[in-house]
Amino acid sequence: MEIAPAAVLVRPGEIRIEDRAVPAPGPGQVLVEVSAVGVCGSDVHYFTEGRIGDFVVEAPLVLGHEAAGVVRALGPGTEGRLSEGQRVAMEPGVPCRRCRACRSGAYNLCPDVRFFATPPVDGTFARYVVHDEDFCYPLPDDLSDDAGALLEPLSVGVWAAWKARIGVGDRVIVTGAGPIGLLATAVARASGAVEVVVGDTQPARLALAERMGATAVVDSGAGRGSDGGPFAGTEADVLVECSGSPQALEAGLRGLRGGARAVVVGMSPESRVPVPLSLVQNREIELTGTFRYANTYPAALALASSGAVRLDDLVSAHFGLAEVADALQASRRDPLVVKPIVLPGR
Repeated sequence: MEIAPAAVLVRPGEIRIEDRAVPAPGPGQVLVEVSAVGVCGSDVHYFTEGRIGDFVVEAPLVLGHEAAGVVRALGPGTEGRLSEGQRVAMEPGVPCRRCRACRSGAYNLCPDVRFFATPPVDGTFARYVVHDEDFCYPLPDDLSDDAGALLEPLSVGVWAAWKARIGVGDRVIVTGAGPIGLLATAVARASGAVEVVVGDTQPARLALAERMGATAVVDSGAGRGSDGGPFAGTEADVLVECSGSPQALEAGLRGLRGGARAVVVGMSPESRVPVPLSLVQNREIELTGTFRYANTYPAALALASSGAVRLDDLVSAHFGLAEVADALQASRRDPLVVKPIVLPGR
């Protein structure tokens, strides 16, 4: 039996490197040697707190879901879309394909989805994983392994833009200049937005937002106490809230014109947050949330491959598999770290 290492969360704050059997691909699956994995905020929450909302780690769990790798074996019943040695990005959630949500195309809402690193499903901080062939996407030569891994957060940005119906000539507010906010900024510009105003409290993050396409940046903490807030007078068409902060949500809503659209992407640690409902009603603002994404990977691939979104610009540092704990703490130790990448083969 062939074995290979995996980084396992055994309890909050403790990662252990374990040798595990290399999995065999089942029907319709492929075996992937993982080459790059992005560290997501959800991984950090599981590592530090052992849970995110209703998702609780109750047994040892391999974290990591933003992943790219190389196909090493094909399982029975694969359809020939992939070949051994081919580089792929892996869309981390595999739905049931049978429920009402799946059959309507909204498979991100499938109640039986199996999503990497969502308890009890192991993730990709490992040398090898198996994954469904039709949720693996060939990577072109012009995209790095890092970029292949970051197609996952880019998909979140694409889904937010689709939900907000961002189009040519729109003026957009993005609150939060973390990885998702930065990618939402880039996607908004690629979608035709003529103005994208990004708010955050970190000057270095705001500087990166400008490189990702922001036309203006705002210190969202500086004007928090004023009547109009940091986005006073903006009268934007769209708000994309990516920080998870209730204060940022309210500030962004106050920067919208009547009839505007607002999409909440960032997850708040609180299960309930205040919303200025009279503002939403009086301005007839369309307010909705997002949960992951559906059918976005082809668009994300096209954006990255065309150069419209430069994913490699987000990469802050690389870590080996034995350094997963350090990678998970990198952004908390240094708030200017945007996207750590784990290289399981290192």
